[in-house]
Amino acid sequence: MNSTHPHAEQPAGKMPSPPQGGGALYGAAVEYGMHCLTWLVARDAPVSSRDLAELQGVSPAMIAKIMPRLEKAGIVASSGGINGGYRLARPPETISMLDVADAIDGRKSLITCREVRRNCALFEDEAPRWATRRVCGIHAIMLRAEKAMRAELARTSLLDVVDNIPAPPEFAPEIDVWLGARARDREQSRISAIRAGTRRRSSDD
Repeated sequence: MNSTHPHAEQPAGKMPSPPQGGGALYGAAVEYGMHCLTWLVARDAPVSSRDLAELQGVSPAMIAKIMPRLEKAGIVASSGGINGGYRLARPPETISMLDVADAIDGRKSLITCREVRRNCALFEDEAPRWATRRVCGIHAIMLRAEKAMRAELARTSLLDVVDNIPAPPEFAPEIDVWLGARARDREQSRISAIRAGTRRRSSDD
């Protein structure tokens, strides 16, 4: 297993927004979900959804919707508390990209056949049997393409993805330092809030 982390972007920087466009089979949630999981590979401590969001320059609300779907599918496990978050529930080599896509977006079809072939103006009230006795040729092509796509996603594991995205050896420790600093900041904020509350109660007595 590649010991370096796949992402080469600076964690503290704002990633550029992805180009906007329609027609994608899978939504942005699948893309971000897959990226979220790469951050969890080879990491023992849980990572909060807010930290995952900041690492990728995306709304925390989006990641907060994605991660429970992955948890429901048994891909990640969550823990509570000030330093809680998500970790992988299974080894990365057992998590396929198809598992992730289906968990987040459900099973997607390339096309919903509307039997357009029945609507030819020359058929008048009813299409002849010769026109509909086989699967629509266009639908058949899409079914084959969908089968090939799902097969590719199924044979590609999370570990495959991580091992094939290069990163310099110093990057993984930098991520650990950044995540550790975030955890310490949250703990310090919690302690400060407790102390402030104690002082207020003391002044009220």
